[in-house]
Amino acid sequence: MSSIEAKQWFLLSSDKCESAYNMALDDALLEAAVELGRPVLRFYGWGEPAASFGYFQKYAEVSQMTLLRPLIRRPTGGGLVPHDADWTYSAAFPPSDAWYELKATESYQRIHEWIVTAFRKLGVEAELAPECRKSLPGQCFIGYEKSDVLWHGKKIAGAAQRRTKNGLLIQGSVQPPPIKLLREDWEQAMCNVAQAEAGARWTELKPYPELLGRVQQLMETTYSQSAYNQKR
Repeated sequence: MSSIEAKQWFLLSSDKCESAYNMALDDALLEAAVELGRPVLRFYGWGEPAASFGYFQKYAEVSQMTLLRPLIRRPTGGGLVPHDADWTYSAAFPPSDAWYELKATESYQRIHEWIVTAFRKLGVEAELAPECRKSLPGQCFIGYEKSDVLWHGKKIAGAAQRRTKNGLLIQGSVQPPPIKLLREDWEQAMCNVAQAEAGARWTELKPYPELLGRVQQLMETTYSQSAYNQKR
């Protein structure tokens, strides 16, 4: 992270929310990135066991891969991700930010370097995958991609991205290793690493009426609609 210049960041911590709300808020943060003018790191959970799948995946195929429901299409790419015990986060960057200029492979590696460093601060010996090792197609945590986060050779963190004229959105999932580790400690470690290594200064983002209105609209017209989730 040290090669990214020091900056102001917004931090948004959400409670466990319903699936449509989670995707709508991430999408709305991407749309609002230019207006916000600084990156937003969001930590959030799921109010019920669910699964999300990549924007370009086929619903008929992914619906056979998991029994988890609801099954919701993400605004980003990637594969099927179970949300029954994971820690999820998103990061939205405006076009004016240096992250926006990175190639997709570079931003993917950088977000996972951040996660690896945070885990190591907590005594978890995570590492980046040096190469791709595919297993079953379409499932994010079966096998791994280059620069995914591994623990003892098993993938514990992956991400998906979307880049538009409004900004860059990264959505990530961490399947915590089976050791005693609090989610709150990992989230704090993420913030501490960014502050120590990139000079990030954190300000709480309180969702404002216009943002919440757009979230509600996206929930009602897109992410809660089977026509969207099953559109391909």
